[in-house]
Amino acid sequence: MNGSNNETSWNLTNSYEQLPKVFYSKQSFNEVPNPEVVMLNDPLAERLVMPLDFLKTKEGHELLAGNQLQDGREGLAQAYAGHQFGHFTMLGDGRALLLGEHVTPQGERVDIQLKGSGRTVFSRGGDGRAALGPMLREYIMSEGMHGLGIPTTRSLAVIKTGQYVRREERLPGAVLTRIAKSHIRVGTFQFAAARGEVDDLKALADYAIERHEPDAKEDQNKYLSFLYRVIEKQAQLIAQWQLIGFVHGVMNTDNMAISGETIDYGPCAFLDTYDPSAVFSSIDTQGRYAYGNQPYSANWNVARFAEALLPLLSEEQEQAVALAQRAIEAFTPLYKQYWLEGMRKKLGLLQEGEEDETFVNQLLAIMSEYKLDYTNTFRQLSTGERLASTVEDDVDYQEWKKEWQRRLDEQPFKREEAVQTMLATNPYVIPRNEHMERVLNAAVEKNDDTLLKKFLSALSNPFTETDEGKEFTTVSTSVKPYITYCGT
Repeated sequence: MNGSNNETSWNLTNSYEQLPKVFYSKQSFNEVPNPEVVMLNDPLAERLVMPLDFLKTKEGHELLAGNQLQDGREGLAQAYAGHQFGHFTMLGDGRALLLGEHVTPQGERVDIQLKGSGRTVFSRGGDGRAALGPMLREYIMSEGMHGLGIPTTRSLAVIKTGQYVRREERLPGAVLTRIAKSHIRVGTFQFAAARGEVDDLKALADYAIERHEPDAKEDQNKYLSFLYRVIEKQAQLIAQWQLIGFVHGVMNTDNMAISGETIDYGPCAFLDTYDPSAVFSSIDTQGRYAYGNQPYSANWNVARFAEALLPLLSEEQEQAVALAQRAIEAFTPLYKQYWLEGMRKKLGLLQEGEEDETFVNQLLAIMSEYKLDYTNTFRQLSTGERLASTVEDDVDYQEWKKEWQRRLDEQPFKREEAVQTMLATNPYVIPRNEHMERVLNAAVEKNDDTLLKKFLSALSNPFTETDEGKEFTTVSTSVKPYITYCGT
């Protein structure tokens, strides 16, 4: 369907259908018995000029659950592949269907995908459904990341289905409506490359360039330009993850969007204690996707992306490999550049210094030694609050702090400018693990969304100290190691 719908004023289209049919499977949605809205993201709907009044009606709930489709519309389950913990597998949307693409009056195009909407041809042994807790968790995490200024897919709604899903126990079912620039992944290109049909690969690349990087068409080798642009976006994104203490948990190539948005909030979490080896996923027993390994994992993933593009980079294999290798080598310098720029802001250092990387790592080593909270330590440095006495008495920290103060004083800026930069960079509140579980428990087990709404409000303005957000900044020393699971 193209154009607007008079009843809903929702401008839906589906340009993805222009691709060869191997990239998707069209199918009807799986109806649910009693759709009921749990969360509806009014600000997001308003920003995208979506029919908010309609979405609040019973018919709107039916649409968001996949029951009432406009003009006989079918959903699209997208095909893709992926290296899952290093092992290549052909995959696809096993519990998600693309409802369509919404186009705003300003021409912005976003995917509307229903997650947990039931079985697809790619479901294998799964039921295609999702539980309420994990869908609310993705809603909170994605909106929290948005509040922190990190590129991310976003959540428009969570709808209870009126059904139960069976996992280790019987859980209330839900559908998440996810908004994304697109759901094209590194794994989508791997899928095309693995099939060996260059025309299909070219069609996908041309579509992705037109949708995400149209300026690349002006370059002599638009596919090489596209590769560099995707690499730079990934370098910037991963730097932002590291700077904020975010651990994705499952950085498989099918979980890396070429748009540069964070996608698929499964076993993810935020650091409490600073620890480069921190892992929160129950299945990451080897630490492949530990916090400190995320830059290396991303570099490995973009290398797989470059491999998939080889047939388009040059007709000569040797030349294509050489071009791809140079592009891959650009990742680490770009990542370090973005990470160091961010760390300088976190420390109020508005001028670049030759030994900045060493200086930052000295602080991180102290934080690791004393098991300091990552978020709260940088916030304390911003506000001038003293750290724990054991740290303040440490000779290495005293020397580091003295050097830091010297650099702040020697900058040709007022100290207040540095402080304001720090306060605008180091959050007061994050989707902290223990509070996430407390909020979800109240919403799911007690059917009380009071705390959930309060948490979301605090996360929408995470750099400002408020009475509302204060209760979500505490860190309990009694909390057990935080573990999350795939499918959450």
